[in-house]
Amino acid sequence: QVHLVESGGGSVQAGDSLTLSCVASKRAFNALAWFRQAPGKDREIVARIRWNPGIVDYADSVRGRFTISRDNAENTMYLQMNNLKPEDTAVYYCASQWGYGLGVPDVDYWGQGTQVTVSS
Repeated sequence: QVHLVESGGGSVQAGDSLTLSCVASKRAFNALAWFRQAPGKDREIVARIRWNPGIVDYADSVRGRFTISRDNAENTMYLQMNNLKPEDTAVYYCASQWGYGLGVPDVDYWGQGTQVTVSS
């Protein structure tokens, strides 16, 4: 089992930036991803990084504003979120995968989530 711990959420104003972090307990995955779930909505993928060689994917809604990255030595993933919008408000979840699908069923383990709230 992989334990994933997120940190870095908070409440910000539109246009501000936040950086989320996710630490994995061990290297037992091929990819880590960020998902988010807003109230009343389905959980959706935000960004995903294949650990080696670092190939990234983004949802259209965040491409150009969010950047996913990793620290190989620390088994840590980051999500730099710039120009945040109220519609980015959600609980953000870290997820680990052996496979490379981009949907919720493709996730093997989830973190506990961290709240991001963006006010206008």
